[in-house]
Amino acid sequence: MVGLVGRVTGTVGPGLVGEVMVRIRGGSEHFLAYPAAAKERLDPGTVVMVVEYHAPRTVYVEAAYGT
Repeated sequence: MVGLVGRVTGTVGPGLVGEVMVRIRGGSEHFLAYPAAAKERLDPGTVVMVVEYHAPRTVYVEAAYGT
């Protein structure tokens, strides 16, 4: 999971449980998401990279291309 790229579908930010779609196993799957940097806010449509994974469906993400 770590290193995979996805797209934010529900705002990820401080105090929020966001949602991302991650390309995995030949398709895309939804995961609950938190920002890797505590104060970072990622809006829907932002391309992100998974930096930490907690089974079964939680990821920590950061912007893939800088902001």
